[in-house]
Formats: sequence, structure tokens, C-alpha cells
Amino acid sequence: MSDLYLLNLASRHANWLSARGTVVAANIANVNTPGYRARDVRPFAESMNMAGLSLAGADAAHMRGGLESRIAAATREIGKTGATLSGNSVGLEEQLMNVGDVSRAYSLNVNIRRVFHQMLLSSSR
Repeated sequence: MSDLYLLNLASRHANWLSARGTVVAANIANVNTPGYRARDVRPFAESMNMAGLSLAGADAAHMRGGLESRIAAATREIGKTGATLSGNSVGLEEQLMNVGDVSRAYSLNVNIRRVFHQMLLSSSR
């Protein structure tokens, strides 16, 4: 049986939201770190466009990384350079809005999967 496109897409979006939540949490944790540059993940649509690309290596162990290395590869620097005297570019208000965005998007994702699952169950009866 092939994967259902909507469930596969929802799963990828949940993984993207998890990565974005990790990056936003790191930004908030480093709000007072001198020289820290705020980061954010690439937009979901852009990461889906890049999903077809795969890395090649000479050995099976090459270019394998955990969640941290995949997040680092998918992030970009945001914020103004030298926004404070310490060179930190994290805006706490902006990061807290990002937390709200991630929370709302995750709730929507879960609700869509729940409703689709209920539809599948009712159609199989």
C-alpha cells in the first residue's frame, strides 16, 4: 500500500515544525549571549522544493548526521547584524511570536491529521 500524500505531507510538516521549534528555542536560550546570531529554518515550501535533492558520498557513512546537523543545514541567519552593543541579533519579542506561530501550526497539523484519520476510519466501515 502506498503512502497517503496528505499524511506524508503532514508528517514532513510536523518534522519541519519540530526543527523550527528547536532553532527558536536555541535563539531564546542565547538571547544574552554576546555575538550570537539569531537563526531560523527555511520556509516549509522551500524545504519541500529541496526535498528531491539528495547528497552523494563515496562511503555509506559519509554525510550522515543527526537532527542537529540536518537543522544546521536547513537554517539561515536572521536579524540585523550588530543589533545590540554585544553584537547579539536575537529579538526576544520576535522569537516569542515565532513560538506562537509554531504552536498554532502544530495544532493545525495535528487537527488535520486527526480529521483525516477519522474520515479514513468512517470510510472503511
